[in-house]
Amino acid sequence: MVARPTRKRMYRTMQGRMVDIEKLRAANETVQAVGNMNVNARGDILGPSGKIATKKETVIKKYYEQPKGMVDDTPARAKPAPAHKTPPKQTVQTMTPVSKTEIKKTEPVVAPMVESEPTPVATSKPKTETTEKKGIDAALDGLE
Repeated sequence: MVARPTRKRMYRTMQGRMVDIEKLRAANETVQAVGNMNVNARGDILGPSGKIATKKETVIKKYYEQPKGMVDDTPARAKPAPAHKTPPKQTVQTMTPVSKTEIKKTEPVVAPMVESEPTPVATSKPKTETTEKKGIDAALDGLE
């Protein structure tokens, strides 16, 4: 049996050019990735000056070393509820009932009517439109 050589991943673009993606990735490993994560294309964390602060291998190693917690065999509903602390008892004041004779009928207070002066009418152009503009029409009204 003869071993086949590994085939390069070549892609044909829409314009008919051949592109080697692996070679392109290797050439741009150290370029800062677009976004707000401050990493390069390889995955290394970059410092403020753009130099590598933490390598990708260290980040991955640290991630897999962190304990994830133990899995509990008992389902959540079968577990007993934790004991809650009861607040201290407070004294309750009782109200004494009031008889109907003690309740006095009061007449509702009515404010006297004050006649207001008629508001002056502006002497500007008469409005031809009676409907108000809403939404985008109202926002674009003063931009012309």
